[in-house]
Amino acid sequence: MSQKSVELRPVRESDLPVLERFSTEPETVGEYQWQGWEDPGRWRRQWQENGMLGPKSGLLMIQGDGEPAGFVSWREVVCWRGSFCWNTGISLIPETRGRGYGAPAMRQLVRYLFANTQMVRIEAATEVANVPAQRVLERAGFSREGVLRSVAFRSGQWWDGIGYSVLRGDEGWQSDTY
Repeated sequence: MSQKSVELRPVRESDLPVLERFSTEPETVGEYQWQGWEDPGRWRRQWQENGMLGPKSGLLMIQGDGEPAGFVSWREVVCWRGSFCWNTGISLIPETRGRGYGAPAMRQLVRYLFANTQMVRIEAATEVANVPAQRVLERAGFSREGVLRSVAFRSGQWWDGIGYSVLRGDEGWQSDTY
């Protein structure tokens, strides 16, 4: 596979139609993330409120070979009593899946969060059956931690997930900068 040009950037107003697809098109979200119809106006309201960059959550567009390819996101979650970490995710539009954008985008997100926040742990999870997402996380440097039983409700039933993490002190992340 040839080297792909992948970069993260803040959301622009012109990106909102791309993001709205994730609320209005089940095929855009994909089989593992569709959880029913959502308010498509939430994207515009959040963008107008804070550009989708807040102190406890954020969203950056993935620019793949010069075009919007999807987004990465993060939110603060409680990891243990009194301690927090970032929970991250990635969503690619169908036209860009399988083109090699996912792992570089997740690596860039980890570098960005370690360079610009004090969190020590960054985590992600995906359904057991979502093997492509597991490959993306592993290629991006996340460590597989284990099975999360009945963690996701989708299509009328509960599904198992796989938990992943990256720690600030893990090999390869200490000196990386955004």
